[in-house]
This record gives sequence, structure tokens and C-alpha cells, in this order.
Amino acid sequence: MNHMDKTPKKYSVITIFPEVIEHYAGASILGRGQKAGAIKIEALNLRDYTELRHNQVDDTPYGGGAGMVLMAPPIYKAVETLVGPRDRRPTNTQVILMDPRGEPLTQKIARELSQLDHLVIICGRYEGIDERVREHLVDRTISVGPYVLSGGELPALTVIEATARLVPGVLGKEESLVQESHGTDETLEYPHYTKPADFRGYKVPDVLQSGDHAKIAAWRKQHSQKKSAR
Repeated sequence: MNHMDKTPKKYSVITIFPEVIEHYAGASILGRGQKAGAIKIEALNLRDYTELRHNQVDDTPYGGGAGMVLMAPPIYKAVETLVGPRDRRPTNTQVILMDPRGEPLTQKIARELSQLDHLVIICGRYEGIDERVREHLVDRTISVGPYVLSGGELPALTVIEATARLVPGVLGKEESLVQESHGTDETLEYPHYTKPADFRGYKVPDVLQSGDHAKIAAWRKQHSQKKSAR
């Protein structure tokens, strides 16, 4: 992605609860990033893409079983309206399905995704999504952890925040990225302290109050390595 131009990095989230995405995306870092023109986040209601009555987007699973499954046709229509079929999509675009069976999200993957111009993220619901979406429509399936949630909205927001904060212009202080946990060297960040220096007898380490920047840097490096080793 060419960050020298003014075209914002775009996120399109396909969901049956667009208000969840819109509310979070309008606040804090993501909200500021959008106001700065560095990113653009849109939430699309899957129900707008169904041709069935009553805005139906789910049905019972073949073979029986409890719960409902999101149908393939409205998801295909939403994605292909945005970016076309899988074999004719714009370059630097990926369609991602949030699913606990996907590859675990890591900082390395976040950096890869942050370089793309457009991410289309599909949020699952109910008992899951028709497998033909995974097999023939999406480019990548990503999980945020080995557990099950009610839907893909929180995982989608996790991907958005993990990648958007790596886009120039989103964070106020770009240098803070260098020293974060799981940064470029994949180590954990050192401990932080702030005022007061003595709280209930728990004191800030003397070295951090010494003003000796070399000793402070050495202390931080040592504790970062200890946390990473653990």
C-alpha cells in the first residue's frame, strides 16, 4: 500500500449487527484515524443483500442439528458487490472470514494485513456459515483464539484495531509502535509505572526515577527479555 497518497485504507465489515461495528469504530484510535483520513471503516448489513422475504439470511443445516446457519447467497452477493468474485478482485484486497477454525491472529499477520488497501471482513453468527463461503469465496480464515463467541463482530474489530494502528496517521505517536509488545522483534513490552512513586508501599523502581537514560534503557531491555522468556 502506498502510504504517500491520501487514499485511506478501507475496511468493509459484513454483519447482521452493523451498529456494533459502527459504535466502536467511531471512538478512540479508530475514530481519530478516520477523522485524519488514514482509514475508512464501513459496516454493511448482510440483510440488505438477501432476496428472500423478511430479510432472511439464515436457515436450518442440512443433515439436521441445532441452530441456524448463515446462507451463502447473501454473503456472496455482498462480497461480490464490493470487490467482485475471488478470481477477479482488485490487487491488494483480501476477503477474510472470522472463524475459530482459522489461522491464529498474530502480530506478523497484522503487519501483513496492514499493508493491504482493502479488507473485507465477514462476521459469522449462529451455528456458523455455509462452508461454500470458506471454500470458494474468502481469501483467508482467521481466528482470534481457541474459543467460541456468539458472532464475528468482536473478532473483526480485533483485526481492524490490530492492523489499523500500524497504518501511518492512525496513532498520534508513531514511535510508540516500536516499543510495544510483539513489535518487530516479537518481544513483550517492559513494565510501565506512573505517579505516585509510592502507592500503598509499592514503589516505582529507583532506576526509573534516576534520570540516567542509559540505565533506564538497560533496565527496560532486561525486563522485556524476562517477560518474553516466561
